[in-house]
Amino acid sequence: MSSNNPFRISSPQPSSRQPRDLRKVNQQIQAADLKIQMKMKMVKYKIAVLSGKGGVGKSFVSSNLAMALAAAGRSVGIVDVDFHGPSVPKMLGVRGQYLTADDKGGINPVVGPFGIKVVSIDFLLPRDDTPVVWRGAIKHTAIKQFLGDVNWGELDYLVIDMPPGTGDEALSVAQLVPNLTGMVIVTIPSEVSTLAVKKSINFAKTINAKILGVIENMSYFICPSDGKPYYIFGEGKGKQMAEEMGVPLLGQIPLDPIVAQANDLGEPFFLKYPDNPASKEFMKIADQIIHIIENSNQ
Repeated sequence: MSSNNPFRISSPQPSSRQPRDLRKVNQQIQAADLKIQMKMKMVKYKIAVLSGKGGVGKSFVSSNLAMALAAAGRSVGIVDVDFHGPSVPKMLGVRGQYLTADDKGGINPVVGPFGIKVVSIDFLLPRDDTPVVWRGAIKHTAIKQFLGDVNWGELDYLVIDMPPGTGDEALSVAQLVPNLTGMVIVTIPSEVSTLAVKKSINFAKTINAKILGVIENMSYFICPSDGKPYYIFGEGKGKQMAEEMGVPLLGQIPLDPIVAQANDLGEPFFLKYPDNPASKEFMKIADQIIHIIENSNQ
């Protein structure tokens, strides 16, 4: 970890020989849980974004959804808990910046486009090729610190970018985030992704999390010569899967080489290309999510 790392992530190990140590550990755990409760009480809505498998553009969706929500006039934060593949900072154009500590031991997030507050392990790594070699307990502790030690302040939305699958991080978020508003699940129009997404939907149902809907990324390609959509990976798979699983299809993001270019250059796509069809679709999705959440009885 970098010398600029304000976090001190460790997993407390109680000693069986000293009961006082066990009491101290319990007190530390209770204090950490209380900090999370206090910080998350200031966030109106918490949305987890997950996918059944990698390579579907989940972090791209998380980052651009956060920007679209902010463009709709909401105060937004995003926390990247994809520890082994953190890419949110690059998607938001803030890679290379650092988290800082305040004089009270709190952590100040990086501020990205539209004033979005950003936290990611990527800000703490000394080099691009530094791996994060952590077991589940350490990742759980890191998530606790991301939620409880960061100065999130008052937010309308906190977007939580999850790693692919339904492993330790997903379970930790479900356990640690009080009053999780719901989950958004990202897929692409392929059979392999569809099967994996069904597992994610069933995971959400198992933990009694509300499923806000499914977003189909790379849904179609708009030909620049004739303006027609071409469904390179197949048509209607996301819609069919959503109907089978009884969840809404929030939107379909088109496949566009400009997206890959912006991501590779570390440019915030939604901010730089507001008139692109993909950006317009993100705005529609954000409006839907706002309508679903803010007009509900939660």
